[in-house]
Amino acid sequence: MEAEAPLRTYAAAGGVVVDGSGMQVLVLMRAKRLGPGGRPEIRLPKGHIEAGEEPSQAALREVHEESGLSNLVILEDLGRQVVTFTWDGVRYLRDESYFLMVVQSDAEHDRPEPQFERLWMPWAEAEAHLTFEAEKNWVRRAQSAWDKALQNVADQDPQQTDHDAQVQEKIAVAE
Repeated sequence: MEAEAPLRTYAAAGGVVVDGSGMQVLVLMRAKRLGPGGRPEIRLPKGHIEAGEEPSQAALREVHEESGLSNLVILEDLGRQVVTFTWDGVRYLRDESYFLMVVQSDAEHDRPEPQFERLWMPWAEAEAHLTFEAEKNWVRRAQSAWDKALQNVADQDPQQTDHDAQVQEKIAVAE
């Protein structure tokens, strides 16, 4: 009887990053690591949560480290899920936390980690190209949260929306 593969557990955090228009989602292509079907791995940015670090802090740090993007703003906590997988004969149980983030388009950005190429895709295309089903689920959650936020804005009292526009105009004139 074969011995069962060892089990390792860890917590990770990442982000579903949307551009300022809300039309494009960030994915990272890892050309040197092939996924099923021999295609390059396409994934969302994420990584280990360090000791004493909050998931949201880890998500911002990891997204910046892997993608090189700066000026990220967390819009919503998308929740947690547990993912299990086997890699190189070791079983893993990963407790993942993800956050919906937006990146400011005018921000200066670093280059992504050498192993990654930063790609922007429409929501449906990003979901379709992701290598892992768990990450496709995060994109679906993020899109639902994004659409709900847009609906909440559309449902605002028109007088309040008009007032907000006037305030923005005054700020712009003062600058």
